Amino acid sequence: MGTGNETTVHEFTLEGFPAVQHVGKVLFLVHLLAYLASITGNAIIVTITCADPRLQTPMYFFLSIFSFFECCFTSTVIPKLLVIFLLGRQTISFVACFIQAFIFMFLGAAGFLLMAVMSLDRYMAICKPLHYPIIMNLKNCILLVIACFVLGFSLITSLVVKVSQLSFCGPNVIPHFFCDLGPLIHLSCSDTRSVETWAFVLAFLIILTSLCITVIAYSKIVITIMHLPSAKERQKAFSTCSSHLIVLSLMYGSCVFIYVKPKQTNRVNTDREAALVNTVVTPLLNPVIYTLRNKQVHQALRETMCRMKISR
Repeated sequence: MGTGNETTVHEFTLEGFPAVQHVGKVLFLVHLLAYLASITGNAIIVTITCADPRLQTPMYFFLSIFSFFECCFTSTVIPKLLVIFLLGRQTISFVACFIQAFIFMFLGAAGFLLMAVMSLDRYMAICKPLHYPIIMNLKNCILLVIACFVLGFSLITSLVVKVSQLSFCGPNVIPHFFCDLGPLIHLSCSDTRSVETWAFVLAFLIILTSLCITVIAYSKIVITIMHLPSAKERQKAFSTCSSHLIVLSLMYGSCVFIYVKPKQTNRVNTDREAALVNTVVTPLLNPVIYTLRNKQVHQALRETMCRMKISR
């Protein structure tokens, strides 16, 4: 990577949050607690969906995969941010930076594709209930998850390879708290117009296509719910979708703001704040939203805790 494209930069410096760097120890503690809570909450969801037979349905299968994604996603970024806050070590090697950028973008892309699949699952369950058990069987669910992995991997690999082939021969300070591809492209000495265009096209394809699928699916769901005969049936049908809609709003809001723009502009501070929401706040809130707003998950969690107390 270094010889063929005249790369002279061997490491990058992550700027982090310079305006609040003087309270690094406090920020370390806050982000450490948020990180541990996020990992614990998502791990609990994965555990109870695997352990409780009542939750072994397509909806909770996808939810457990999504929670696993969230654990990996936040673990890609937050540990390095904690090191910056606690020890002030802001440097990251050239190779490690691109590995972090690849894993972050890959998991993010696969996560968005999975959210679209979860929307289609809710559409099939509410709008096509008679065909739902046949179409959304375990084999098809596994194939859909594999498709999310493969598509996300292939699309992001093409982008990261293009960025890695750029020349980095001057500035090495990334105005971010992790190696995101947008700030990396800005540091290149090469002509980056084709790479920026490809990055925009991929962001458009992944985020907005996923969003369109979700909007269409939920539009049909709303129409179907409105035609249900009783208010109780409408409330029950909507309750199975409300948690998913809240998580979707958090994810799409922050990521559309950061990535879906034709040119990487200099909105560094606002992009950092949106990325912080996407990497810290959203993974932390997801298990809370799904647990508190879902009676089945809430009941399974309560019964699991009771069994643990009895076993002691």
